[in-house]
Order: sequence, then C-alpha cells, then structure tokens
Amino acid sequence: MASAESGILPTVPRVKLGPEGLEVSALGLGCMGMSGGAFHGPAKPDAEMIELIRYAVDCGVTFLDTAEFYGPHTNEILIGKAIKGIREKVQIATKFGGIFGKDRTVTIRGDPEWVRTTCEGSLKRLDVDYIDLYTLARIDSKVPIEITVGAMKELVEEGKVKHLGLSEASASEIRRAHAVHPITAVQMEWSLWTRDLEEDIVPTCRELGIAIVPYSPLGRGFFAGSKLTGAQEGDTRGVISPKFSAENIEKNNVLRERVVAIAEKKKCSLNQLALAWVMHKGKDVVPIPGTTKRANLESNIGSVAISLTKEEIAEIEAAVPANEVAGERYHERLMKLTWLHAVSPPLSSWMG
Repeated sequence: MASAESGILPTVPRVKLGPEGLEVSALGLGCMGMSGGAFHGPAKPDAEMIELIRYAVDCGVTFLDTAEFYGPHTNEILIGKAIKGIREKVQIATKFGGIFGKDRTVTIRGDPEWVRTTCEGSLKRLDVDYIDLYTLARIDSKVPIEITVGAMKELVEEGKVKHLGLSEASASEIRRAHAVHPITAVQMEWSLWTRDLEEDIVPTCRELGIAIVPYSPLGRGFFAGSKLTGAQEGDTRGVISPKFSAENIEKNNVLRERVVAIAEKKKCSLNQLALAWVMHKGKDVVPIPGTTKRANLESNIGSVAISLTKEEIAEIEAAVPANEVAGERYHERLMKLTWLHAVSPPLSSWMG
C-alpha cells in the first residue's frame, strides 16, 4: 500500500471484466485531461503527468484509459512514456473512431480501413506490442456495427488487441456487436446526475456478461472540488454540457448540497461518496475518473474503502432525482453522438 498525507491508502481491489476475464484495477484512471485539447484547455507538463501515472500504478490503479484522438495523439504518447518498464503491470484501454477538429467539430469513422489505421498508430504511439482493451468510441451511422467489429476482431486474431469494447452504443448495437465477437466492456457516462443508461443499457450488458466502464463518474467534476457559482471563466465544461450553464448550475447546486450533507454524515469527501455510489452499482462496474493532481488521485482511491448500505444508496439516489437535474448531458450536436442517435442503416445498404 502507498502512503498519503491522510494515512495509508486502501488497497485497490482487482476485478475481471467481461466474458473473457480481463483483469484490471477496480478503479481506473482517465487520462484525457492530462493532454488538454479542444474541450479540456491546455496540456499539463509531461514530466508531472508521467510521475502521476506511475504513482497511480504504484497505488494499485493500473487500468489506464486514453484515446488516439486525445490531444490528438499526444495522450497516447504520454502514456507510452509513463509505462516504460512497467508494461506488464498496466492494462491499457484506448479508443478510436472520433476525429476532433480544431473548431470543436467531430467526425466519426468506423470503416475497416480506419479501424486498422488507427490501431497501428496507437500501437506505435503507446510503444506496445498489443492493446488490452480496444474500444470503438462512437458508432459510425454510415457503417453497420457488424462491419466495424468484424475489422476489430481481425486485430484480436493478429494479437494486436486482446479485448474489444464499445462506447455510447445502444442496447441493440451492443447485442449485434457481441454476436460478431465477445465485447468485454461498454464505456458510458454514468454518475449521480447521468443515469439514463440504467433502464436498458445496464440490463443488456449484464445479460451478456459485459462489464461497464463509467466515464465522468463525478459528473465532470461537479460532484468533486468546490461549489460552482455562475459562469466560470476558462471553464470549458459549459462547451460540452448545458448542465454547467449559469442558469442551470444554480439549480443543480441544490442537488449537490444534498449529496454534500450525506457525505458529511458518512465522514467522507463528496467525490469519495459519488465514486463509491458508482462502484456499488455492481462488481462489473469500473469507473475511470480523470485527474491531473496527486491529491485528487489519492482522494479518489479512498472511495474503494467506503461501504454503502442499500438504505444509504437509496438516500443518495433520492437526493439527485433525474427529473430535477437541469440541462442535458451534452449540447445537441454532441448528443447526436451518444447511444441515443439514430439506428445505423442495415448491412445490405452499406455493401451496396
């Protein structure tokens, strides 16, 4: 175990994801914010982030999440540097499929050529022989999911990828993909104020034995750190989600304070309670909170030691009713890239 200012950090448990049993830490590390980008401001110094990643691994957080379009490309290069000499200790999850323009435009590609091209690029940038979990970040509505996953399956057969994942896929797409090759994990936004996946996506994954990897489990930091008031200068979260608008933030602060009160009763921090709630949604749930600060990492790790009763879970959920959350999780143009998007065209139409 690792030392922290507040004492000894708890041991991070190990869990197995999906039908093929990929073993990872029960708490992952989202690395996106380390490299900045259109939605996350300036990049942090490489040396500091490499030190943070290696410290996380020393603390038992070995499941590292990145994507070829983070930066773009620079985040994978960063992780490649950070895991030099410790490759066997970490599990790398990287994503492909999204092309982010400088003007915050997003293009989605899931054609076989792009599947292979991006994988080869990721292997080089990460400087590894294989990727533990290769995830389709968004579904390309122009290409049937069977075609995309079929190309991903070829990478598994060649040993370049060990396991496959999806992100922001509908229940139907998850089933169709899983029929082509076992899907190990589905990455979705899941937090106290984003729970729409619980009705359909979660039951589908559990039926098929697929794990769930929640991104933004702290509501993009809303359930962590200081209380937000009005429009925050330099805060890019408002570009992504209406929940952070000046109008909506005040309404959502009412919900936040309810959770703060519960955390105080529980004698833990707000972020620890919010993360513990996500982890208590099931043993097949592995959240990947992102951070660029050692103190935040240590605090997040503390969440694995928090036990919640059924009554406490119910109290937490009642504090943030879905119908009281102000604002959608994404602005309209980005919402179209989630699992709520239109159904992909049939296979025959793509093949001509």
